[in-house]
Amino acid sequence: MTALTNQLALPFTGIFISLAVFLLGQWLFKKSKGFFLFQPLFFGMVAGIIILIIWGKIQGTSTATVYRHFYKPGGDIIFWFLNPATIAFAIPLFKRNDVLRKYWFDILLSLVISSFICLFIILGVAKLVGLSHSSAAAMLPQAATTAIAMPVAEAIGGNSAITAMACILKAVILYALADVFIKAFRLQHSQIGLGLGLGTGGTIGSAKALEFGVLEGAMASVCVVIIGIVVDLVVIPFAHFFM
Repeated sequence: MTALTNQLALPFTGIFISLAVFLLGQWLFKKSKGFFLFQPLFFGMVAGIIILIIWGKIQGTSTATVYRHFYKPGGDIIFWFLNPATIAFAIPLFKRNDVLRKYWFDILLSLVISSFICLFIILGVAKLVGLSHSSAAAMLPQAATTAIAMPVAEAIGGNSAITAMACILKAVILYALADVFIKAFRLQHSQIGLGLGLGTGGTIGSAKALEFGVLEGAMASVCVVIIGIVVDLVVIPFAHFFM
């Protein structure tokens, strides 16, 4: 690494890059009137990777080396905030906890069953296309938010970078096709179903659910929390038993 890179290998560098690409994505997203490829989280991820690749080419070193020394110190600080951000999903849930008390069994049962079905489908597709153990393990916990999915993936021998990519792509695709899915499954007639469905997209899906109303946002929060718990408790024994 050169002296310039060593000087820039500070937490502020990674934080600045993350904020810059996110804000640029946010601006492009508004200007394009919601074009899904400019969704700030997805755009920021892609733009950040491109910046690191270019930086590595300029410095004559690998992207992985630039990432470790140049971006990771600040990236780890941002990642730390994912945990309290995940806990914040409890706020809309608290506002409409009356619905949860009334339909708690139906909500819990549907999310638990769907989570198990999702695990079997992911594992089946992974084996069908011949993914390695590391890649398949990385895909299993992607139903949860990134903050929960990445540590679980590492615990079962998965590549956490693939997990992060899967979580983000899932959320962006769901956000982009949300209106199509809502019409196809007639979720516009069920506020609870709409919220739970969008909640599978994690933070981005929950933000979309809040556009429809507080109840939808609360149900999305319920989905994020319950699926996170299921993934945390079930994926590790599932992987050891079936993989």
